[in-house]
Amino acid sequence: MSYIIDRRLNAKNKSAVNRQRFLQRYRQQIQKAVSDAVNQRSITDIDKGGKVSIPTRDINEPSIYHGQGGYNERVLPGNKQYSEGDKIARPQGDEGQGSGGQASDSGEGEDDFSFTLSQEEFLDFMFEGLELPNLVKRQLTGLEEFKTVRAGIANEGQPGRINIVRSLRSANMRRIALTAGKRRQLDELHAELVALDKQPDSPAKTTRITELLATIAKLEKAIGRIPWLDTFDLKYNLHIKQPIPRSKAVMFCLMDVSGSMDQATKDIAKRFFILLYLFLQRNYEKTEIVFIRHHTIAKEVNEDDFFHSRETGGTVVSSALRLMQDIIQDRYSPEVWNIYGAQASDGDNWGEDSDLCRDILVDELLPSCQYFSYIEITQNQHQALWETYDTIHAEFPERFALQHIRDASDIYPVFRELFHKKVA
Repeated sequence: MSYIIDRRLNAKNKSAVNRQRFLQRYRQQIQKAVSDAVNQRSITDIDKGGKVSIPTRDINEPSIYHGQGGYNERVLPGNKQYSEGDKIARPQGDEGQGSGGQASDSGEGEDDFSFTLSQEEFLDFMFEGLELPNLVKRQLTGLEEFKTVRAGIANEGQPGRINIVRSLRSANMRRIALTAGKRRQLDELHAELVALDKQPDSPAKTTRITELLATIAKLEKAIGRIPWLDTFDLKYNLHIKQPIPRSKAVMFCLMDVSGSMDQATKDIAKRFFILLYLFLQRNYEKTEIVFIRHHTIAKEVNEDDFFHSRETGGTVVSSALRLMQDIIQDRYSPEVWNIYGAQASDGDNWGEDSDLCRDILVDELLPSCQYFSYIEITQNQHQALWETYDTIHAEFPERFALQHIRDASDIYPVFRELFHKKVA
């Protein structure tokens, strides 16, 4: 396999445009390669990017070039096998260099084209086409984040934000307003002076001209004392901070940790929630997550206890649903928060508890939730909990969804099915 190392300087990310063009052109092939990589690697390492491969035939492009043409006879230097005039047989399809990445017992085969995706690029392809459904409420999350916007002109501000044009305009208007009366008097005096010049000379004319010139000089001096620019004229660009609208959402993660959940089933559930956690953190920066583990008794735990602590006992699913409802009432008002729930279980539940679960979901949780998803992790037949939840899905298909997971390879396809974009 050949390795090409590009040692050119990447000033101002000049090669980034070519990389984005490549990713866009072969987006479908890369999307398939990323999906295959997700199934092969651990969910805990899923956000680290890494190397993916696409078939070389998918990136081959037709090219037109001029052949050598004509008829040539030559013997290359160093030839020990053929003499001039010998006819060389054409290699068969399974001989020589191999073809299209197929195995060959001689020569070199053709490898797939491998390249490394950054963490950002890997997650872009991994979460492409996914979204939390029904995220419609928009709220302001307070004063954590702002954007600066222009808000007109102010009379006070920082020197660096002075608006020169508006300041000069204000100064000009001030000078016009303060000197308008004096300038009208000047015009009248000049007109009278011109009229006197046309009259015959006389002592009265001379006296009047002297008075007019003195008054004109006095008015011009008064006009000249008006400052060209005053601090009152200074105008500043006004900038204010506006809070950036953010989506406030809370995601409840419910998981069965009873004795019927073996370690393999728990591990699959943990992987699903880790994938969901990465998705939420990436798409909804202001989303909170609540972890609830349950057997016969449910309790809210932190992330570490949710994924690592072990407990045994029977199964009462309604305890987790009831705790979720209590937390919503205490901390997450449906008028302010977008509420989502995701539940993982092997389907086992105490006999009469499934009907109680239905009542809690239909009467209390679903009216408050934007979306609730349930995954059942088992190799066996569905039990009473699935059958109960299936009736809820039939009644509320836009708010409730359920999927079946048999092994770890089903995690990513099921995840995409639960959170795919709804076509308008």
